[in-house]
Amino acid sequence: MMRLTLALSVFAALELAASQQIYDIWQTTWDRDMLFTYFQPNPDPINFVTPGPAASADIQIDDSSVYQTVYGFGASLTDSSASLLNGLKNQNSGSYWQLLDYLFNMTDGANAAGLSYIRVPIGASDFSTQDYSLDDSSGDTSLNDFNINDAPSDVFSVLSDILSVNDRVNVHILPWSPPGWMKDGGTMNGGSLETQYEDTMANYLLKSLQGFKSKGIPVYAISIQNEPENSNPTYPTCDMPVATEAAIGQSLRSLMNSNGFSSTKIIGYEHNWNDAGGYPVQLMQQAGDYFAGVSFHCYDGDVSDQASFTSQYPDKEVYFTECSGTMGSDWWSDIKFYMDEIFIGSPNYGSSSGLMWNLALDGNGEPLLPGTNSCNGGSYPGCRGVVQINSDGSWSLNQEFYSMAQASKAIIPKDAGGPFGQRIGQSVSGDLDWALVVGAYVTTRTDSSQWNRYSIVVLNWDDSASTTWNPVPVNATIEFRGMQASYVFPVGVTTLWWYAPAQSFSVVDTFKHALKSVWSGSLWDLPVYLWSALRG
Repeated sequence: MMRLTLALSVFAALELAASQQIYDIWQTTWDRDMLFTYFQPNPDPINFVTPGPAASADIQIDDSSVYQTVYGFGASLTDSSASLLNGLKNQNSGSYWQLLDYLFNMTDGANAAGLSYIRVPIGASDFSTQDYSLDDSSGDTSLNDFNINDAPSDVFSVLSDILSVNDRVNVHILPWSPPGWMKDGGTMNGGSLETQYEDTMANYLLKSLQGFKSKGIPVYAISIQNEPENSNPTYPTCDMPVATEAAIGQSLRSLMNSNGFSSTKIIGYEHNWNDAGGYPVQLMQQAGDYFAGVSFHCYDGDVSDQASFTSQYPDKEVYFTECSGTMGSDWWSDIKFYMDEIFIGSPNYGSSSGLMWNLALDGNGEPLLPGTNSCNGGSYPGCRGVVQINSDGSWSLNQEFYSMAQASKAIIPKDAGGPFGQRIGQSVSGDLDWALVVGAYVTTRTDSSQWNRYSIVVLNWDDSASTTWNPVPVNATIEFRGMQASYVFPVGVTTLWWYAPAQSFSVVDTFKHALKSVWSGSLWDLPVYLWSALRG
């Protein structure tokens, strides 16, 4: 009799299991009433139920279509960012660690963004105190004077602190310029690499990898040259033809494979969307075997240009690695752009990351390299960091943070050491299909019997901003595996979570496992199994 009663309870539990529930919501609204705010539906979770009529915006989730893994969102730790953050640590240690935790902690259940991708310049950029490389000894082709400690110690100190908060952060390193003595003009500012130094440059990059390793910093990826189609005489830049980058990449890949860096990726291009069908395609044609993929910036073109590359090289990885905020721009207009083009848009066009430029700057968009015309040369409006560090030891978060935080929460691992989220199929239909921009993800589990987490990031930009301002919440339905949930999306960005069995681990599997527990007498295992299956 007891086993029969338990068997009936199994069927009741399975009926619940068949209808997933949305428990977890993060939200940032246009009016800032909600700023990456977590809450649960009140009084009850949002149930997926038997479908009724579709709303005027109907979101369809197709988890049978699984695409790229998204390895994280974040920004660049420039020399300026590192200096400001380390200064905050010295001035107000508690505030510093509070900031790092809020930015990078991706522990399940943490009230934090869980950012997990950091880009770091090798040598000086336009956000350094002066020009420098890691070997400024002219003619030193053997690189005997290469010294990783020529980089500011703040960079490694702050990186180490970030990794102590989140050891899954993916670090991507690259130079803004080769050492000046390798270039035709003898300076890091503008010009081109002399082709006789292609192999020397490959060795320089290998030594950079070894230098980061010596500092305890594991490197996820390396690039040959930042913005290879940009030569600017006022800060470190380098015009690098496709053939040169291809030759360096081929040499570097061999060196990396022979020196313990076979798992570190080489990412090519690192420049704007507008030439997606040009330089990066030619790079793959000439040296595709040596590059894992390419990365893009936002300063010219549109996110849809990424398709010009992915349509020709669908098996190569794509990353989005730079876009800068601008001081004085409109908060909500920026968020709409960032979500549509970068934090939802770029993954929907195949990218595995979404990064802004400086992780941290002060309230004037500084410190900036003296004499540069980058970011308006320090005049207003300059570049804005993800975080603003203030002279009194406080900090504040800009719109860049709230945008990427909403996206990051959708792809962080559910389990410690578990996989990052993968993009899955989604579409929006109905009269208001234009009002919502949607990204959808599945995060699988380290234990395949545990339910996967499903996430959507939704931008509602129905604000009539081009005519008369009128922000309108959108009543939407969400279709998932033949079931339907309803949610009213305010104007802003909303991230939703729910759990469901993997496609290969069905309700029938759940039933079989649970029923086996009943008849085998493993009664104490039953409630534990059902709870873990139902809630994940």
